[in-house]
Amino acid sequence: MLIASYNKAQLGDILVVMLHEDGPSQVTKKKDTIVEISDSSDGTVLGYNFFGVGEELGLTATGQIKLDDEQVKILNAKLHEAGFETILEIDEMPKFVVGLVEEMIEHPDSDHLHITKINLGNEILQIVCGAPNIMQGQLVVVAKVGAMMPNGEIIWPGKLRGIESNGMVCSARELHLPNAPQKRGILVLSLDNFHQGQPFLIS
Repeated sequence: MLIASYNKAQLGDILVVMLHEDGPSQVTKKKDTIVEISDSSDGTVLGYNFFGVGEELGLTATGQIKLDDEQVKILNAKLHEAGFETILEIDEMPKFVVGLVEEMIEHPDSDHLHITKINLGNEILQIVCGAPNIMQGQLVVVAKVGAMMPNGEIIWPGKLRGIESNGMVCSARELHLPNAPQKRGILVLSLDNFHQGQPFLIS
């Protein structure tokens, strides 16, 4: 998994590449203009900060960015030159996808959470959802693990009250859609206009 964000105005010229969710305890290692962040408990590389690469990579926009093959090739060369062993790989799969709610049961340890099985066409995800309007048979928008929401939140695998959840069913408000209702409730898509597995594009 590779999630990248770039910021020049506030933090200086820095490209942040995230590979895993932050752990409670981290260690850093700096070589040349690269900082490696790792989980201190097991050594898992969580990500890298690349300093001063904006011009070389042709970066202008701030926030989440989608790196292309040539940009990742440059970053891998820099990692190799600095003595780091990680090889960055692009994940081309869409992170916001239309899914069909195939199953839904009540969470055994909650009065409002539901355990759903959502079919994305090529995979079925278990997602715990607390939206009051979710129902079996709906088409919904799923933010998969690795998605960055418009507010900057990143979707990681997790557990809600002991039940594994791999993704999030989104509301129009969470997707920052125009004229989104400012209340709880997922976005339910029309069966006539959308189909499961279809990427859902957000600005």
